[in-house]
Order: sequence, then C-alpha cells, then structure tokens
Amino acid sequence: MLGAIEAGGTKFVCAVGDEKGTIIDRIQIPTTVPEETIPKVIEFFKQYSIKAIGVGSFGPIDVIKESPAYGFITSTPKPGWRDFPFVNKLQEAFSVPIGFNTDVNAAALGEAKFGAAKGLDSCLYITVGTGIGAGAIVQGKLLQGLSHPEMGHILVRRHPNDEYQGKCPYHHDCLEGLAAGPAIEARWGTKGDQLVDRLEVWDLEGYYLAQALMQFILILSPKKIILGGGVMKQQQVFTSLNRYLKEFLNEYVSLPELTDYIVSPGLGDNAGITGALMLAYQAFQEEFIH
Repeated sequence: MLGAIEAGGTKFVCAVGDEKGTIIDRIQIPTTVPEETIPKVIEFFKQYSIKAIGVGSFGPIDVIKESPAYGFITSTPKPGWRDFPFVNKLQEAFSVPIGFNTDVNAAALGEAKFGAAKGLDSCLYITVGTGIGAGAIVQGKLLQGLSHPEMGHILVRRHPNDEYQGKCPYHHDCLEGLAAGPAIEARWGTKGDQLVDRLEVWDLEGYYLAQALMQFILILSPKKIILGGGVMKQQQVFTSLNRYLKEFLNEYVSLPELTDYIVSPGLGDNAGITGALMLAYQAFQEEFIH
C-alpha cells in the first residue's frame, strides 16, 4: 500500500494505491494554508498502513537531497507556502520513505509508465492551467540537475497584436505570464471556458505554446509531448499550436505526425496522482530493496 499526494495550488489530491498504478481510495482537499491543509492530508493517510509516500508538488521546490532545504516548497508566490518544509512535516507523522518531486515531473512519470508515453524512454509533460510547468523523462529518468526544470518561465516573442503586459509576478511576460489560465482571463476579461467560440483567444494561445514547444523540441528532442491542464481541455488549442509549430520549425526538424506526437494525457486527470504513486514506489525500492 502506497500513499500519493498531488499538491496543487488550488487543491491537494491524496490517494492510496499500489505500484501498478491502481488507486484504492482518494480524497480532494482545498489548498488553503499549511496549518489547515496538511493536518487533513495526514488524517487521510493515518487510516491506512502505507509503506511509502510519493509527493508531486507545485513549486518551485528543492529536490536536491544534499541541500539543507531539501523537501521544501521554496520561492512560491502562494501565500503561506513559501519556505514550507513539506517532507519534514510528513516525516514527523509517518516513519516511511518519501519520494518528492514536482507535480509535472510526477505526471511525466505517470504518463511514461502507464499513459501516452508508455514504452518510451523519453517524453515531455506540460501542464497549462493556473500556471505552466513541465516535467521531462530523458533516457528513462526524470530530468534534474542544479534543480528541477522550470520550463513555464522561458521567454517567448510577444505577438505583434498582444498588448497584455503579462501575469507572472517574477517575469511578467514569460510563457506562464502570457499563456496560463489567469493570463487568458486577465487579457480577455473572462475565464477561458467562457471563451470557447472566440477563435482569436485560442489562436494567440497556440502562438505562444508553439514557440515554447519549438524550443523544447530543439533542446530535449522528446519522443512524445503530452499537454495537460485545464487550458488544454480546449481542443482547439492543439489545432492552432500545430499550425504555428510547423511554421516556426520550417521543416528544420523532421517530426512524426503532430496529432500523434503532441497529445492529451493518456491517464487524463490521473497523470499526476499516478506518478506520485510511482514516486512512492521508487522511494520504497531505494530504502528497502537496493
């Protein structure tokens, strides 16, 4: 029995399941402040005899085990969560191994194991929702170096007709600042799900996302790109994105058929929580098997 936490800026999804990705029970908890949210998380897991916990968290987080701040949520703008010792709080409540990574890295792991990238040793998972983040599997392993990737904050060229200043509190008009859900709402005056028939909204979204994907393809050369998150439930974004990507790449790189290469998550909304189960299983193996 494994525990899994998908810690998002809006909600925590907690589940218990097994190493095959089977979810036995789950609960959803609003993300308020740690003093309210974490006790509810602990209460849920106390019902079960779990052997390890995997956490896929919103970031930025410290994933370097040698770092004094390992297991912390670090420079997040989310009120109350900056410099929060996430792993320490769980270790105080449970004497089990804990796997800790970003929510998007967890989702990439879930999709590589059981979803749209099953059988491949490389993929890129991007979520476009409240924020924009990406996780990557390279040669069968999660991409990590100095820290975890923060691909949502790359700079993109502004569309000539877009005068919106950008929503990111750090960079204003980075990819997240121009193309995440809150940027769509701020630019157009209403939420994306109320703008379904406004073609110009999704054309602009595709323009920015295609620039990002071009850079990721040229740098990482993933074998599959998976786009999740609330914004990507507007399927018309894929049409615009694919058209612009072809234009920007200009046949410089040979790609598979884009409708097969750039896809929605095979696990749907369960990519992150399934990946968190895999983080738990990896932590269990490292502690007790290797």
